Amino acid sequence: MALAEAENPPRRRRPAPDPVAVLRGHRAAVNDVCFHPSLPLIFSGAADGELRVWDTASHRTVSSVWAHGGSAGVYSVAASTRLGNKIISQGRDGSCKCWEIEEAGLSRRALYTIRTSTYHFCKMSLVKSTCSTCCTQSGLISATGDIESQSTVTEERELGTCCKGPNIMAIAGQESSQVELWDIDNAIKVMCLPETGSANLADHPTKQRGLCMAVQAFFPCGAAYVNILSSYEDGSTLLWDVRNPGLPVSSVKYHSESALSIAIDGLCNGGISGGADDKIVMFGLDHQKGAFILRKEIKLERPGIAGTAIRPDNKIAATAGWDHRIRVYSYSKGNALAVLKYHSASCNAVTFSSDSKLLASCSADTTVALWELYPPKTDSQVGLKTRDEISQ
Repeated sequence: MALAEAENPPRRRRPAPDPVAVLRGHRAAVNDVCFHPSLPLIFSGAADGELRVWDTASHRTVSSVWAHGGSAGVYSVAASTRLGNKIISQGRDGSCKCWEIEEAGLSRRALYTIRTSTYHFCKMSLVKSTCSTCCTQSGLISATGDIESQSTVTEERELGTCCKGPNIMAIAGQESSQVELWDIDNAIKVMCLPETGSANLADHPTKQRGLCMAVQAFFPCGAAYVNILSSYEDGSTLLWDVRNPGLPVSSVKYHSESALSIAIDGLCNGGISGGADDKIVMFGLDHQKGAFILRKEIKLERPGIAGTAIRPDNKIAATAGWDHRIRVYSYSKGNALAVLKYHSASCNAVTFSSDSKLLASCSADTTVALWELYPPKTDSQVGLKTRDEISQ
């Protein structure tokens, strides 16, 4: 028996990779991190109010500004294709600020400030869309809060005119159980969910759900209107359609404690959520029926997921844990791929680069880590594999 064991030793798991770079320079917990959609830049916001820009090639600081003063700090940062060379920072001081990206880094002063007067632990969300729905963004909400007609959107799409509508941000409202939509170009609040005049907020279902803890705004595939996913203190998640702001389309309760983070996939047909309990949930969205579809529940050894992200190619999902760990999963199957153990304090957020090559994580240990995991196959690799299959 001993000889057999010696000849056939048990297979050892390949150790988890180390980060390809660690970005050091912050002097406080790093609350959020995001990549620029086209430039080799990454942005990080810390609890002391500092907003930093890093070069993803040299791994050096490009510039930094004190974005949000006092002890409030930067709670969230976001960039998008529609913003171009601008980024948005959210502070715990009740404001969001727009910054321009210049040759020397960030503008020394914010281009403008949006006074949201919200002080909750809910990170903002810029509207996410698939490539096929880029042109439908012109059918978003006008500055008066009206929804443009489908015919107008169709006409603009036929003319090849896309991305004309305002840049919209979703954020937890002044009323803690509400979600607010803001036109960030004009600093105008355009809508509340639930709509203030639609019901008595004291008796409204969202009031009993507690604080809004996470929000994600997106375009359903091929649609000309915005949907919102919002997660709450009681563990529930609601799906909203801005065409009917009075009541949610659907609701589920996947978590037994506060639902803290939610991410939508690249096709806007499903997502992943994490919370203060010991569970990660992958779900689908049936847009025709307006319903959630539970795909997989993943049990954790330790509770607490502060951040979730799905790679743009929809192959990989990642979570940021209170236990200092970054967990990586196959998004299609839900099976665990790796547990990354670099950080020495609670992980606050994870995000993927737009080309799917890099994963960034940030932590209360004041660092940002960059990882290269399961890189997407290039066109040449795909073509080579196809030729090999044909020759066989």
